[in-house]
Amino acid sequence: MKVGLFIPCYVDQLYPNVAIATLELLEKLGVDVSYPQDQVCCGQPMANAGFGHLTEPFNDSFQKLFSDFDYVVCPSGSCTLHLKDHVMAHDGRAKLFEVSEFLTDILRVKKLDAQFPYKVGIHQSCHGQRGLKLAQMSELVAPPFSKTETLLRLVDGVELIPLDRQDECCGFGGTFCVTEEAVSVKMGKDRIADHQKHKADYITGSDMSCLMHLEGILKRDQSKMKVIHLVEILNGGK
Repeated sequence: MKVGLFIPCYVDQLYPNVAIATLELLEKLGVDVSYPQDQVCCGQPMANAGFGHLTEPFNDSFQKLFSDFDYVVCPSGSCTLHLKDHVMAHDGRAKLFEVSEFLTDILRVKKLDAQFPYKVGIHQSCHGQRGLKLAQMSELVAPPFSKTETLLRLVDGVELIPLDRQDECCGFGGTFCVTEEAVSVKMGKDRIADHQKHKADYITGSDMSCLMHLEGILKRDQSKMKVIHLVEILNGGK
């Protein structure tokens, strides 16, 4: 199995530890991983802003770099969904995975050598939950599931806290946090308050963009609560 690792530009520039943790975790699980050096942004920011016609060079680059891999794995539900919906052809969609669904659906991971003795709240990002179906939506009358939660329960010491509104948006929304700053911040504060109420030490999730938004609010409020990407916990924690 040959896997190509696609790292979103904001992770590369701001949270390289998430990229490193993803690579290390996949290698620990016996996966043959390669990182194409010439990869660039997936093009989502421009597409969301109405300039989808300018993303063709990004699209062509992605297809060229990753076409020969058996699977492509990305530690971001948002970027993965964009690539699936706007870049990958129908036959290519099936080989592109957000990292938690790759671990769950392809590798079928049942055991991890990781410890993280903290109280953790799960933030289900909108793209991951509603687009990639990484977790059940609470408004549906259907059996609950969460691929994130399933993986976290394999980690020793983790205490997953309950939340009153477990699948509520954090308010980031890409360009939404720029065009509707006040609404975005209020939504983020509400999301954090739910975690604070239940005494979480960390907020985790599979989208560092959402966690970045929440981290900014936490730091401005001088909160002791921290954010951490799912793969960092699965890779052994801090």
